Amino acid sequence: MEDGKKKMNKLNILYEDNHIIVVVKPYNVLSQGDDTKDIDVLTMIKDYLKEKYNKPGNVYLGLVHRLDRPVGGVMVFAKTSKAASRLSELVRINALHKNYLAIVHGKTLDKEMLIDKISKDEKTNNSYIDLENGKESILSYTTLYYDKEKDLSLVDVDLKTGRHHQIRLQMSNRGFPLYGDQRYGLGEKDQIKLFAYKLRFVHPVTKEEMEFKYLPDWDMVKEVNL
Repeated sequence: MEDGKKKMNKLNILYEDNHIIVVVKPYNVLSQGDDTKDIDVLTMIKDYLKEKYNKPGNVYLGLVHRLDRPVGGVMVFAKTSKAASRLSELVRINALHKNYLAIVHGKTLDKEMLIDKISKDEKTNNSYIDLENGKESILSYTTLYYDKEKDLSLVDVDLKTGRHHQIRLQMSNRGFPLYGDQRYGLGEKDQIKLFAYKLRFVHPVTKEEMEFKYLPDWDMVKEVNL
């Protein structure tokens, strides 16, 4: 029980009703469990629901989208199979809108749309540009702030498609690697500066337009009004 309480203390809940729950995934925590057996957000929420509602046995919770392990940010989970099915359909048609904040090396353009074809190498778990067989990958970004002294840009990324490591690869491919990115970056040992700060979607049952926002505690974010 003590472990469960510790997990609950780490859970930052932005919204909950009978159908969905919206939380902030911490950095370096899995979205869903894997072979490492490390703690994951899905299990954390299940433990929370089981204790809150005193439910015996397994608790249903639908995972409809993911964030890379090192990346933090806002996620929505489904508390019923009907909500899961409808949210999954929103993901399929790119109607679950996600905005990210990222700090990248270099001076980015004011605004830019990036369109590539991306494939994933299953052996290395890296993504790469693949003009022949890759899946279409689209994002647009807006530059919010540039630190001339550090040569770093803060960008707001509007992710149009959800490919594996898409933002990290596309920005690095344009000469703007993310600060702290261990795979596609410049080798800093600091935490990767990528955070899913805004999530917009139509509620799967009430059909209400919903938007949730949570800002990372970065110095550059404090320089802008979001």
